[in-house]
Amino acid sequence: MNFKRVILTFLALLAAGKALALSEDETKKLVAVIDEKQRNTGDYASTVIIEEWEKKKDLKAKDPYDLKKAFEARTYRRDADDQLIILFSKPKAEAGKGYLRKEKTLLLYEPALGKWERQTERASIGGTGSRSNDFDESRLIEEYNAKWIGDEKLGKFDVHRIKLTAKPGTDVVSPILELWIDGATQNILKREEAALSGKLMRRLLYPQWEKMFSKSKGADVYVPKEIYAYDLLEDEKLTKVRLQNVNLDPLEKNMFTKAWIETQSR
Repeated sequence: MNFKRVILTFLALLAAGKALALSEDETKKLVAVIDEKQRNTGDYASTVIIEEWEKKKDLKAKDPYDLKKAFEARTYRRDADDQLIILFSKPKAEAGKGYLRKEKTLLLYEPALGKWERQTERASIGGTGSRSNDFDESRLIEEYNAKWIGDEKLGKFDVHRIKLTAKPGTDVVSPILELWIDGATQNILKREEAALSGKLMRRLLYPQWEKMFSKSKGADVYVPKEIYAYDLLEDEKLTKVRLQNVNLDPLEKNMFTKAWIETQSR
């Protein structure tokens, strides 16, 4: 599929006012555009601040949440091989703890024990409301079937509301997603994750995206600067994720190994 042509075609449809009621084909193209806008094709690194907030008992409080814990980590991706590292650096008690995904297996290294443990993709990162897929490459068009629900207002934004259902045999964290997509930029503003029963699990907000030029892709890519993840099973919990110092330059060739992570904890 020529994604550049897809993007140009879809933008032309928007300009012509034809995207108010998206056909099945137009909906698929929109989801492909979302993936393409975020796809780097090369390597990725960033500093991540993960904060766990808890709702105050005083419902009249001006600020409804209290900060309970915070972490700093480095994330590394090699999308061509579907590899991911999340390596904690702060606080000191968590420094050296690392997640490694390689060959579709997610592992957690506990430096205090010197042991690796297998994790599910649904596992929380550092006991927070974030998951590994929050830092991952977007592969929505590969993993889900898309259906247009309607055009709506989300605050001041005109958005397309899309429902995604996991394709048969696909191993995904959430079998059902709903996306609220900015009609002007085609960036995700809101995402809800649900179980097969339809029960909502998480709500994610994306208040800001950053455009960067990728040398490996030869084009711009969009990365989220912040993610707010609300745990809808435990209403009092909110996880804020800030992505800083994003770098799209090539990483060390043999980085994505257990040995490399173990050396970082010494």
